[in-house]
Amino acid sequence: MPTAKVVFATITGNNEDCADIITEALEDLGVEVDESEISQTDAAEFEDYNICVVVPYTYDEGALPEEGMDFYEELADLDLTDKIFGVAGSGDVFYEEFYCVAVDAFAKAFEQAKAKQGATPVKINLAPESEEDLDQLDNFAKQLVDSYQAAH
Repeated sequence: MPTAKVVFATITGNNEDCADIITEALEDLGVEVDESEISQTDAAEFEDYNICVVVPYTYDEGALPEEGMDFYEELADLDLTDKIFGVAGSGDVFYEEFYCVAVDAFAKAFEQAKAKQGATPVKINLAPESEEDLDQLDNFAKQLVDSYQAAH
């Protein structure tokens, strides 16, 4: 059975909701999942899992979560060869060019750590409430599992 670590950062609760939906979808697909908040998590924990997921928020004009900066910097220095990763997050389209840029930043950090992207990044506007949002997050989880299975 594959294992997954889902790490989230949230201010409004929207990203925790996204993480919960992803966790539940992964569990429904037979994955053993551990979910935690970014400030309570060491990036090196990803070394113990097959699938690695980060659900960060973007603050103000493109800033990464303050409580996740150490995690972010540590992540890029890890060797996550053979790990599958995915990044999803909610944001507010009001911020235009800064909308969900933390999602892209964390994806780059995973690439630096030599992890393999297992799913197209997902960006949700505000709370994940619409049927489309839920489908996107469920499909994200399925892509991660499919990518893991294809590699093993």
